[in-house]
Amino acid sequence: MENITLGQNGPVVKPLCIGTWAWGDKLFWNYGNDYGPQELQAAFDAAIEAGITFFDTAEVYGFGVSEQLLGQFMQKTEQKMQIATKYGPFPWRITNQSVADALTESLKRLQVQKVALYQVHWPFTFFMSQETLMNALADEVEQGRIETVGVSNYSAQQIREAHQILARRGIPLAVNQVRYSLLTRQIETNGILDTVRELGITILAYSPLAQGLLTGKYTPNSSETPSGARKIDPRFNQEGLQKIEPVISLLRQLGEKHKRTPAQVALNWLIAQGNVIPIAGAKTAQQVRDNAGALGWQLTDDEITQLEKLSRPWLK
Repeated sequence: MENITLGQNGPVVKPLCIGTWAWGDKLFWNYGNDYGPQELQAAFDAAIEAGITFFDTAEVYGFGVSEQLLGQFMQKTEQKMQIATKYGPFPWRITNQSVADALTESLKRLQVQKVALYQVHWPFTFFMSQETLMNALADEVEQGRIETVGVSNYSAQQIREAHQILARRGIPLAVNQVRYSLLTRQIETNGILDTVRELGITILAYSPLAQGLLTGKYTPNSSETPSGARKIDPRFNQEGLQKIEPVISLLRQLGEKHKRTPAQVALNWLIAQGNVIPIAGAKTAQQVRDNAGALGWQLTDDEITQLEKLSRPWLK
């Protein structure tokens, strides 16, 4: 499986990214109880061993702890890493200096001079216009503190606007990070996927396993129950699990054929869409190794089509 260039001329990365939302997050992921820095260090080491050096974080993950942990782990390796982090356009951030200050703090926590990708975490600009925001990001590219600019959760129209503003500065928009999986395919019908393909923008797919639904771990007959906020997610109740059972069954069948897990098949399907990089969250070394099993092989065209047809109910 070939490497992917972020956008038109960004960093070259493996077609799999390690997500670090859970690194330091106590609200959703129970950091400090079920796992801690030791497990995360092992996960980081396992990623490098698997040849995966692309990590996605954000200033809000664990209120900065995710970036801090990544920074500490990177000090212990000479391997070149590609780090993506995010800027939160909060209501009190109203000037271009707000962007510069937020980036400065992220770089300090990460203990680096620049990041491969800096993304706008969500499209609500409140009191700062897209014009001001994108130009502030362009300034940082020119100053060498970020290699490429990305956005997250932007609609097709918002992507075009951001792309046009950056283009006036001669800077391409490299990435739109969105929810995308076999069970969340709305970007294929709402114009986002068509727009990024037209403009040469890469999709970073978060929640590529639909919060664990595509692992096959949760079934209508299983005693396994999800933790955290997923407990109240209707997709995890009996009716929701019965609805996805045909997809899980096919993932299992294809997994047995390729000697892979359902999750690895689901990730491989996303990569097969072209210029799509799944962000697979991991808290342990074993989870990283499991995610890495999505690389180094390919589903056939027929198998890709089978999964596409069976998951069409999730296009809307």
